[in-house]
Formats: sequence, structure tokens, C-alpha cells
Amino acid sequence: MPPLTWLNRARPQKLPFRRRVTRAAVALIYRGGITEGELFFIQRAHRPGDPWSGDMAFPGGRLQTGDTSSRDTAMRETAEETGLDLYQSGHYQERLTDRLTRHHSRWRPMVVTPHVFAWQGDDALRLNHEARHGVWIPMEFLSNPDNRSTLTYRTPMGAVTLPCCRYQGYCIWGLSYRMMVEFLERR
Repeated sequence: MPPLTWLNRARPQKLPFRRRVTRAAVALIYRGGITEGELFFIQRAHRPGDPWSGDMAFPGGRLQTGDTSSRDTAMRETAEETGLDLYQSGHYQERLTDRLTRHHSRWRPMVVTPHVFAWQGDDALRLNHEARHGVWIPMEFLSNPDNRSTLTYRTPMGAVTLPCCRYQGYCIWGLSYRMMVEFLERR
């Protein structure tokens, strides 16, 4: 049986149809070391028609004409939403597994690609209209199973219980939670 460290370093999955659907990318940004550091999240601003308004997320957005790659998208969107310039102060680490989701107001599929960066800049945030707050959460807290919980998410077909992590009134769940867990497991 291969050692767990090898398994954790296995290449993340790229969805084969990702180039035929709308694509987006996010940046998982950590500072202060891979084990004892902090991971950056934004709280999304409240916007009419956005089912994820107010949720915790990683900065990012849809690929646009002119983006050279999903990594470029994550870097551009992070600068726009938070003022954190990954081109200058981010050290690219790795790409995580593509995640399948849907557009905000439609059922059309969308693929989100997470990219990991080590932050080496200052902490000055300049949040735009898409982000309500920015918060650095200790990875020790996020890694502790005692800090994991559940939430009830209501769908047209009934209520679903989903895993989450709660920190100082913030709730990380859904795609952001799954990306966070993959990142923490790969450390």
C-alpha cells in the first residue's frame, strides 16, 4: 500500500468536459506556513437573485476573454474583489480538483477550478462590492474535527443536512467547505 503522503500528493482531477461549459476559478490563499498558518475567506455581499449571498467563499469568479488560464482568472478576480495582488505577493502552490456546480440563477453546469497560493504580502484589504468581509482563519481551527458541524439546507425537494465549519459567526459549507477539506488533507 502506498504511503499516505504519496496519496495526498496525487494529481487533482480535471473534469474532461470542463472546456465545454462555463468555467470559473477561485484562490485558496494561506499565510504563515502550510501547517500553522491561516486560510483566507471572504463573506460574499448580499445581492438580489444570488442564492449564495452572505456565504463564506474563496475569492474568484468566471473566466473572461483575456484570461490566459483559470489560474489567471483566480488571480485577477482576487485582486478585483479583495485588493490582494497575487501577481506580486502570491507564490503559486498547486491546483486542486475541479468542482462541478451551477450558475447562480440557472441550472446550467459550471466548473470551478481552485488554485492554492502562499501569501507573502501585507494584510491591507480593499474589498469591492462583491465581498462584505475578509477573514483569515487559523488552519489549526479548520483542521480540528471538533470544529466541524452540520447545517440544514432547504431545496425544492426537501431539507438536506450538509457538513460545515463554523468560526466566529461565519459558516463555511458547500463548495468552499469541500475545497477547504481537500486543501487541508493535502498539506
